[in-house]
Amino acid sequence: MTIQKFLKLSTSNLEQAGIGTARLDSLVLLEDATGRDRAYLLAHAEAVLQGATLKKLEGLVKRRMRHEPLAFIRGKTEFYGREFIINKDVLEPRPESETMIGLLLELSAKSKGLRIVDVGTGSGALAITAKLELPKNEVIATDIDPKCLAVARQNANKYKVDIQFFQGNLFVPISAHSTHLTALLCNLPYVPDDYKINLAAAMEPRQAIFGGKDGLDLYRQLFDQINRGDVRVQYVFTESLPLQHNGLESIARKAGFKLQKSDDFIQMFVAN
Repeated sequence: MTIQKFLKLSTSNLEQAGIGTARLDSLVLLEDATGRDRAYLLAHAEAVLQGATLKKLEGLVKRRMRHEPLAFIRGKTEFYGREFIINKDVLEPRPESETMIGLLLELSAKSKGLRIVDVGTGSGALAITAKLELPKNEVIATDIDPKCLAVARQNANKYKVDIQFFQGNLFVPISAHSTHLTALLCNLPYVPDDYKINLAAAMEPRQAIFGGKDGLDLYRQLFDQINRGDVRVQYVFTESLPLQHNGLESIARKAGFKLQKSDDFIQMFVAN
């Protein structure tokens, strides 16, 4: 089968399965299976795919037809211009979360010696990106799931960054290790339990997506832990749906934080 014929057939199969990015996904899988870049593949459309390569491609397309996330099929995804290891145990980092890094960099330009904690780190993408962008600053990461921490450590080793990882519920593991923290990066599960998600998202870890009836249960827990603890926190960055922002601002206010900035899905709170 030629490259051209494969692309036509796989694109058609994926479209029939309801995949909106059918041709792009076909090209990405083709790049991974052949080790060739897109420009080469399109320039050699009559080249023949056969044997193990073709068999592998057919299997990958079938997985995508079942709406398995492309990142899980590939075992990797991109975040802030870098490639991160991903598997079924972690949520794929979203482009919306990159805004959090942008706001953190703005803060770092005004503050020296940040102490940063990524709460609920998952794949480690936020923590590792923060450390790579701000290498002179301390970065800590927590997660309740040891499987997530295993993936995060793989990514940290990949980029050779020095990050402390702690297992535990949200902010709890930090109280025994710190007295003062500059910024918390918190991309916690925030999708309301009855919110309809697409088939691909439904294959991701449920506990990393849904956050209770209004989606904000984990944020309530987090701000309550901060409020009750002895660790002083200056800034809290959160991610949630824009329609949840007023509710999240109210939760933060009760814990002694006020909204300083909002950008797309991200809110930045500062201690009063």
